[in-house]
Amino acid sequence: MPTMPTPASATPPTILVVEDDDIVRMLIVDVLEELEYQVLEANGCEQALTYLRDEEQPIALMMTDVGLPVMDGRELARQARLARPALAVLFASGYAESIDVPDGMEVIGKPFSIDQLRDKVRSILS
Repeated sequence: MPTMPTPASATPPTILVVEDDDIVRMLIVDVLEELEYQVLEANGCEQALTYLRDEEQPIALMMTDVGLPVMDGRELARQARLARPALAVLFASGYAESIDVPDGMEVIGKPFSIDQLRDKVRSILS
């Protein structure tokens, strides 16, 4: 009788982290990897869009800073949704209570705890 794969053996979702601050990005990536997600890192919009436009690259969630150089996170999310209409988006902002988030997208306030990040990501991906 064939065995069904257990959830532990399933490929974990891939999260694209877009953050221009190297230290903040490294900390977020470390936390997400500890939670056993696959993580892609982008230090800005150009690198993020390269990943997003690669149809071979699975991405379940894009977590992006709102305040990015060149193009802000909301514009990046708009372009990301053109490439991947069903992409889940999580904005990180120091001004979470005042940010206008597009429909179907989430926000987490900076600074956030590891538990807050874990719970937010899990709720988005569930």
